[in-house]
Amino acid sequence: MASDTAADARPRRMGLVVAASAAGTVFEWYDFFIFGSLAAIIAKHFFAGVDEATAYLLALLTFAAGFATRPFGAIVFGWFGDRIGRKRTFLATITVMGLATFAVTFLPDYAAIGVAAPYILVGVRMLQGFAIGGEYGGAAIYVAEHSSKKARGFATGWIQTAAGIGLLLALIVILFTRTQMGETTFAAWGWRIPFAFSLALLAVSLWIRLRLDESPLFQKMVEDGTRSRAPFAESFFRWKNLKIVLLALVGILMGQGVVWYAAQFYTQFFMEHLIKIDPATVNKLMMIVTAVSIPLYVFFAWVSDFIGRKPVMLLGLGIAALGFFPGFQMLTDATNPALAAASVNAPVTVVAAPGDCSFQFDLIGKAKFDTSCDIAKSALANAGVSYRNEAAPEGSFAHVQVGNAAVASPDGRNLNPTDLAAARKNFESRLSAALSAAGYPPKADPGRVDFPRALEILMIFIVAATALYAPQAAALVELFPTRIRYTALSVPYHIGVGWFGGFLPALSFAIVTATGNIYAGLWYPIIIAGIGFIVTLFFIPETRRRQIDA
Repeated sequence: MASDTAADARPRRMGLVVAASAAGTVFEWYDFFIFGSLAAIIAKHFFAGVDEATAYLLALLTFAAGFATRPFGAIVFGWFGDRIGRKRTFLATITVMGLATFAVTFLPDYAAIGVAAPYILVGVRMLQGFAIGGEYGGAAIYVAEHSSKKARGFATGWIQTAAGIGLLLALIVILFTRTQMGETTFAAWGWRIPFAFSLALLAVSLWIRLRLDESPLFQKMVEDGTRSRAPFAESFFRWKNLKIVLLALVGILMGQGVVWYAAQFYTQFFMEHLIKIDPATVNKLMMIVTAVSIPLYVFFAWVSDFIGRKPVMLLGLGIAALGFFPGFQMLTDATNPALAAASVNAPVTVVAAPGDCSFQFDLIGKAKFDTSCDIAKSALANAGVSYRNEAAPEGSFAHVQVGNAAVASPDGRNLNPTDLAAARKNFESRLSAALSAAGYPPKADPGRVDFPRALEILMIFIVAATALYAPQAAALVELFPTRIRYTALSVPYHIGVGWFGGFLPALSFAIVTATGNIYAGLWYPIIIAGIGFIVTLFFIPETRRRQIDA
């Protein structure tokens, strides 16, 4: 039987198969977190031509640009993976991905070449994302097609663990470099060192992968002449397969994208950018919870071999849908109690004409957000201050009411860039003084950060993310037939994770700015997780004992 052939061909050195496959995932997430963690510094170097708030938003959108191209990479590399083989395809993906990440080390910034700098950065990010489109699917499939049926979850769980390792490695490299160089030097040029370090990861990954043989199931397809001639058409233009793709996307992958990114990345953004925790403290918190999370991936994947993939994934989706709102509110109380108290004792109101207020989410970076309402809201969002909205007559300019103080916001639609920047700075200074007088802290007091409690709260988010992510690779491999597995798995994965997850920081921040509630951005992952829970519960089949050689 084909399954017996696969078992006979399974290498004794399963550790090498797992290590080689996981290496690319480590690399993928390492890049993700160094860029995401350094977004504020990158914004100052590559988007210096706009105000700070807009620069940060553009940096988040540049970060998201890498995710935008992932599904297209999945289409291209998925075809190659199903036609020419798993091994050769993910050798190509990791090479392109690694060189694109390393290239950031030498990119000239805005001060050197002006407006060309951000375009080059976006191009590099898109190339990197395109290559990643073929990375995860190849790694998950390669391990699953070598593993035994009874331990498929446990074996592929190591691929998911690599995400935590990549994050931990990124945080260690950033914290070490930052500490050794000092904040000033690090902000000036030292931030490039973590990108340079990626070359070492690329070399190790290639060395390990070159030692591998092709997947036994793919070799069997070649011998039997059963490879798909048109993997894309067979995956997406035959309802039998397309139905599975859609169920996997809506039930598993959209939820995984937003839950995992909310737990591992949005928490960092929230603490550092919205509630103003010292970056070094945030790094330490994230390093600890990430280190603790690494064995959880293997644990939940192992559990899924016994009780099934669905119950474990439903646990993760359920915790996220029910726990994000109260969890993030408790996180504010634990880390910046002065901000939480000021929000209750001295509520802030933005009084503005509704027609002047934009939804500050711009995928192509052309919007200026220079009305008095937009300027006021972006300044408050960047200060981590929640506010109410009150309508003013059309044609009037916005002001911010802080207690008894009214702070007028400038209208920048007729100002040149230099004058607009000066007007924003003046407004932010006046606003900061009013907020300070009302008890709003400019930064969290390190002495009042309840470190143990913050860790407990973050661990709730991590349990949700790991429970959902851990069995995912095995479940996806088991859902799709061998002949189209690379294509059919990779495309929905990178739509769910790349688009729904990758755009989470920028979209959630835009929601925060629009609503005035620093927790409102959580509605996005909560709603998606809730939809995923329902679809997985009622429509996703249990796949734990399926044969995958068909």
